[in-house]
Amino acid sequence: VQLQASGGGLVQAGGTLRLSCVTSGRIFSPNAMGWHRQAPGNQRELVASIGNSGITNYGDSVKGRFTISRPNGGNTVYLQMNSLKPEDTGVYRCYYRSGFKEYWGQGTQVTVSS
Repeated sequence: VQLQASGGGLVQAGGTLRLSCVTSGRIFSPNAMGWHRQAPGNQRELVASIGNSGITNYGDSVKGRFTISRPNGGNTVYLQMNSLKPEDTGVYRCYYRSGFKEYWGQGTQVTVSS
């Protein structure tokens, strides 16, 4: 399983970005895809996840601002990030999980300037 992420960048506070992550390879069900992020000096934290059934989960710091979606429960997941804050800055990595197996994509940098 391979994951390809895209969509990071530099944006001013209050702005928006959309991240994408495409999974390829042998996909099993049930599964979940999502994003974690990590800022320098901080621990990795969950941003959002979505199962192939559509059930979503969000980190407390992004609830109401970020939306994760996965059309038709397929192999592409999107993270719409609105009302971005400087504290959202970090490396965002997408993942795919099924059973005890977990795969990660490369990180994409998100930088929010104040």
